[in-house]
Amino acid sequence: MEVFTCAGCDAVLTAPLSRVAWIAYAHHSYGNGYALPVLLDSGTYAVDPEPSGPPWRRWNEIDPAEAEARGVFAPVYALSCGAPGAIAMAPGDAHGTVLIPDRTGGCCCGLDGRDGPNLACARCGQEVGTRIDDCSLWQATWLAPNAVRRVADGPARPVMTWSAVVERVHGSPPVDADGTWNPRWELAVSVALAHLVAASGGAPVGVPDGPLAAAFRPSLDILLPPGPPALRAALAGPGLPVPDPVPDIAIVPRHPQTGEPWAPPPGVTAVPLDAEVWLGLAFHDDHLPVPARGRLPDGVERDDPLPPRPWRSLWLVDQVFLHTLSRLPAVRAPRLRALYDRKSAPYLWHGPVPQPE
Repeated sequence: MEVFTCAGCDAVLTAPLSRVAWIAYAHHSYGNGYALPVLLDSGTYAVDPEPSGPPWRRWNEIDPAEAEARGVFAPVYALSCGAPGAIAMAPGDAHGTVLIPDRTGGCCCGLDGRDGPNLACARCGQEVGTRIDDCSLWQATWLAPNAVRRVADGPARPVMTWSAVVERVHGSPPVDADGTWNPRWELAVSVALAHLVAASGGAPVGVPDGPLAAAFRPSLDILLPPGPPALRAALAGPGLPVPDPVPDIAIVPRHPQTGEPWAPPPGVTAVPLDAEVWLGLAFHDDHLPVPARGRLPDGVERDDPLPPRPWRSLWLVDQVFLHTLSRLPAVRAPRLRALYDRKSAPYLWHGPVPQPE
C-alpha cells in the first residue's frame, strides 16, 4: 500500500492506496450530459503511462519517428507534451486538499479541469491535482506527478491468481435499467475491438452467436470487409473449457491489478478485454435452463423482474477505438491504415490546438 504526499511540505494527501491496472478510456468522455460514476474503486489508484495535459503539439509539428518513439503509429489530432505519470484515484480518497477558487470551470454539471489544476495542498497551498466530476466525464481526482511523492504505507496487496479473479471480481452488468448499454462495456469493448482489428490484419473475423456476438459483431460488420470469415475469434480464459476448435484469436481477460492478459494456447493471438466485462461475457447465464421443480414455501412470494435487454446495438466509441488503434504497430499495415484514416478523418481538425492561457 502507498500514500501520496505533497512534494512541497510532505503533507499526506491520500488514504492508503493499492495500484491497479491503467484504464485505457480514463481520459475519454462518454455521450452528452451522461452522469458517469467514479472511475476507480476506493482504495485504488492507476498511473497514466503517457504524457497528459498541456502543452499540446499538432501532428504536423511532430516528426513521425518521434511519434513512433512515443508509441503512436498513426496520425492523431495532437499529442500532449505534458508530464507522464498522472495518478488517478477515487475523489473520496483525497485528504488534505482544497479547491482553488478561480479554477472551478466546467461545462454544465461540475468541474472539468479546463482552467488547469484545481486542487491545492491545504497545508502549503501548492497545486497538486485536478478534481473532475462534470457530466460525461469519469469522476476522479488526478494528482500531478511532479507535485506529489509516493510513500510506502504497509505491505503491498497480493496479486490475485486468475482463479481468484474469477471468484472475487464482479462482472459488470452489460445493460442499465433503462435498456442502454453500460458505458464501461461500450468503452472497454471499443478498446478490445482495436486489438481485434489489429490481430485480424483487416480480414473478416467471425465470432460465435451469443453475448460475444451481441457485443462485437455489429462493429466488426462495419469495420472489416464483408465475406466469409477468414479468422475465428472466441472467448478464452480461466474457468472456461478450451474452445473447440481452437480459434485464431482469443478474447481474454486483462488482469485487474497488473494489466497483463491471460495467456491463450500457443499459436492463438490474445485480445485483452477488461476483466469485469470479460467475466460478464463468460459467465453471463445465471438463469435456470429449465423451470425448477417443486413449489415455493408457504408465505414466500416471488415476482422477479426480467433482466433488462438493450434496445439498440452496442456502439463503437470512435475516439477510444482510434486512440487505441493508433498505438498498435499493426496499424501501419496498408489495409489497417486505410481503415484508420477513414474512421479518423472527421476528428483530425486542421486548425491550431487551443492552449490554456
